[in-house]
Formats: sequence, C-alpha cells, structure tokens
Amino acid sequence: MNWCILISLAVAVIAAILGYLLGKLSSKNIKKDEIVLLKNKIAKLESSLRNCKESKLVLETDLKLAKPSTASFISEKQDTLFNIDEVQKVFGKKIKENDLKIVDGIGPKIEELFHNFSINTWKLLAETPVEKCQEVLKSGGDRYRAHKPNTWPKQAQLAYEGKWQELKDWQDNLDKGKS
Repeated sequence: MNWCILISLAVAVIAAILGYLLGKLSSKNIKKDEIVLLKNKIAKLESSLRNCKESKLVLETDLKLAKPSTASFISEKQDTLFNIDEVQKVFGKKIKENDLKIVDGIGPKIEELFHNFSINTWKLLAETPVEKCQEVLKSGGDRYRAHKPNTWPKQAQLAYEGKWQELKDWQDNLDKGKS
C-alpha cells in the first residue's frame, strides 16, 4: 500500500514538472509572436512618420513659393487685429490676446472649461457652435447650467477681428452674456 502512494506522488511530481516545462516553452513562442507583431507595428508607424515629414517638407516648400504679397497680407492682418493699447483704451483695463474672459459671461472657471476642450483662442471660440458651448458648460456640472452662451461666439468673433468698440457697445447692452 505504501508503494502505491509513492508511485502516485512520483507521477504527480513528474506531471507537474512536465506541465511547467511545456508552459515555459509555449510562452516563449507567444512572446516571439508578440515581438514580431510589435516590430511590424513600429515599421508601419515609422513609415507613416516618414510620409508626414515628406508632406511637411512639400507644404513648407509650397508656402515659401507662395506669392509674397499674400503672405505679407496675412501676417500684416494678424498683427493689426490685436492692439493692446486700443483694447485698453476701449475696455479701461489690460487684456491679453485670446483671453476668453473678454467675452461677457465667461469667467476664469468657464475659460478653464473651454481650455479643457482645446478652445483657447478667440478664433476657435468664434467658430464654436452654441450647442458645443453648451456641451462645454455641461462638462462643468449643474452650476454652469444657468449660463447662456448664445452670444459668446459672436463676441469672440468681434474680439478676433479687433472690433473692440463694437464689442464693448454690444456688451453694454447684454445681461452677462445671456442676451
């Protein structure tokens, strides 16, 4: 009877060792397959990166070959849109370029919500539909529900275009951005 137990134990130990060894061997094959897949993925990403760099070079070359009058008009227009002295004269305080708080109804917390949605310039806010503005407000919770962003894109458009007096006059007739 004693031999039967010893033989059973020996068979169990041998089976356990064989199972362990087979597991180790098969896991090495899995790791090799994963490495091959990852190397293929890296190769595709590197190829995509090369294509992007080539496209960038082509676009940069095209931009350099563009008519100088067009390029100077664009930069000239952008330079004249934000004039800190003019803004200070109209609003009576210093305002930084692309400060969303210039929009009546937007304070620091709401500005932060818009920044979380990568809306951080007057131009981007001007291009944002009112529905998206409401979505941004909802992301902040119930306490922002009372705000009505109906005029915010238009106010941001006026700021982007540098129409400071028009913006100020309009804001004087608004009720904290809710009109």
